[in-house]
Amino acid sequence: MCGRYTLIRLNDILERFPWIEHPPADLIPRYNIAPTQPLLSVLNDHSDRFDYLSWGLVPPWAKDPSIGNKMINARAETLADKPAFRKALRRRRCLIIADGFYEWKTVPGQKAKTPMYVQMKDHRPFAFGGLWEDWHSPDGNGTEVMSCTIITTQPNALMKEFHDRMPVIIPPDCYLDWLDPEEKNPQELEGYWQPYPADEMEARPISTYVNSARNEGPRCIEAPSKETLF
Repeated sequence: MCGRYTLIRLNDILERFPWIEHPPADLIPRYNIAPTQPLLSVLNDHSDRFDYLSWGLVPPWAKDPSIGNKMINARAETLADKPAFRKALRRRRCLIIADGFYEWKTVPGQKAKTPMYVQMKDHRPFAFGGLWEDWHSPDGNGTEVMSCTIITTQPNALMKEFHDRMPVIIPPDCYLDWLDPEEKNPQELEGYWQPYPADEMEARPISTYVNSARNEGPRCIEAPSKETLF
């Protein structure tokens, strides 16, 4: 799964998305992005700009937006069958901008898991494959929630060392294809579920400071103290 990530290298974002002229004016470095928070994204119906989406997909048929708390990730293998995701897969795809993410590794002989920080080897921003929805309150009070989920797939060789899933990462040369606004059959999208190449990624242990979603700042990605190194 993917439950926490970073977006720090803000000056490199436009290089990855050269067809978008300006990032949001309120964009700041984020070291511990967590579910329910706004995620910088590019939607397939507004691919010429960045948008913010709430992390946790709220299906349009939901009675209450709190259902999104259970929809932060979506398994690629079952997207076409799940009522919450199957229409979005066909019509509402998005890129979710990141430059690193966290997973927790079980270490033999240690009770607590070790947090790991996963990045591209060049440390440049990348994009998770996501689905988005636009929810409107059924009671007609005008409440609207734009939300998303991050798709997950089988792990590559690097991720397999500490987790049985990994986020779908869209290759840069496929960004515009993924953002095609035309409706897609699920079979057309299956090629995106391949794990991202492990030889382009790296992972390192970091401080347990990141364990709390309330914590922010550079300390989240600092190396662990000597006592916790393995």
